[in-house]
Amino acid sequence: MIKAFSSLRKNLALPLHLHIRTLQTFAKYNAQAATALREERKKPIYQNGDDEYADLDWDNLGFGLTPADYMYVMKCSKDGAFTEGEVSPYGNIQLSPSAGVLNYGQAIYEGTKAYRKEDGKLLLFRPDQNAIRMKLGAERMLMPSPSVDQFVNAVKQIALANKRWVPPTGKGTLYIRPLLMGSGPILGLGPAPEYTFIVYASPVGNYFKEGVAALNLYVEEEYVRAAPGGAGGVKSITNYAPVLKALSRAKSLGFSDVLYLDSVKKQYLEEASSCNVFVVKGRTISTPETNGTILEGITRKSIMEIASDQGYKVVERAVHVDEVMDADEVFCTGTAVVVAPVGTITYQNKRVEYKTGDESVCLKLRSILVSIQTGLIEDNKGWVMNIN
Repeated sequence: MIKAFSSLRKNLALPLHLHIRTLQTFAKYNAQAATALREERKKPIYQNGDDEYADLDWDNLGFGLTPADYMYVMKCSKDGAFTEGEVSPYGNIQLSPSAGVLNYGQAIYEGTKAYRKEDGKLLLFRPDQNAIRMKLGAERMLMPSPSVDQFVNAVKQIALANKRWVPPTGKGTLYIRPLLMGSGPILGLGPAPEYTFIVYASPVGNYFKEGVAALNLYVEEEYVRAAPGGAGGVKSITNYAPVLKALSRAKSLGFSDVLYLDSVKKQYLEEASSCNVFVVKGRTISTPETNGTILEGITRKSIMEIASDQGYKVVERAVHVDEVMDADEVFCTGTAVVVAPVGTITYQNKRVEYKTGDESVCLKLRSILVSIQTGLIEDNKGWVMNIN
């Protein structure tokens, strides 16, 4: 292209037909350069070797943010269709001060993980379910959403692009956060004129500082997490900041997390700050029914099916707080927490202890789930996705 331009400058005095030929040559080089640039942009910008690991202390991973190398960004056009997304280096994004997400909280997110098998290959666990849940959440928040295929493809790309950040087997997981937000500017209350879908990732260890040790929970009576008719049943970003005050107070008193009660009678169990709850009594496992105020957790759904396969009676119903205080076991589930045993619950100054340890229902179910997620046992349910 440079050669053609130089030729053009040197031959300004040539006859017209030669000028035309020179311009045609210049146009040809320009078109070739543009094509080459487009092809180059299509190539993955990441070139990680299969055996390469990031420089981390894998034995001491917590649940803090350690940004992986790449993120995925996709925009929604005005007609509600998402354009083709792309992988780019992890970094800050630009938003208008009047963006819908900043002013009116119009955003939802998901959480999923990439797991490393013993042979080094990567697995995803039920990402299609996260995609479906995001679509349902987007409908509640009046937002367009990526298709299931677009969502799963983005998660796959981020897992592969950040492969060196997926911890060795048994050391942790790569937590993947898909985020859908109203990024377009708006002043009056209404849906944003533009939406952005972002997927980023971070290697993580255990969610709670206790690791897989038993949690100590506090039943919250002053604050509620969600109310009927609200958005408690979807992963709206607006669900989480309101729990911080109760959670901070509980942690200052030495508790691991808070258990919330229903907002109407304040007698029935709902969920913890960021996970679902199960109550075990004999061979029956009960969990609060999802009625619009409780998130339909994917780990929750998986554990219910695994427990049924193991011969337990699994029931979704209203669970009175008095039943919780009389249970044999209590445990929490979620993508971040996996399956976490509860050692004690404190309610109205009464502290109750529960069965924990290797023979507990909780750890038996956790072992099966984690073995499926990491490819240690055969997945006969179609939950696991091999991606490389």
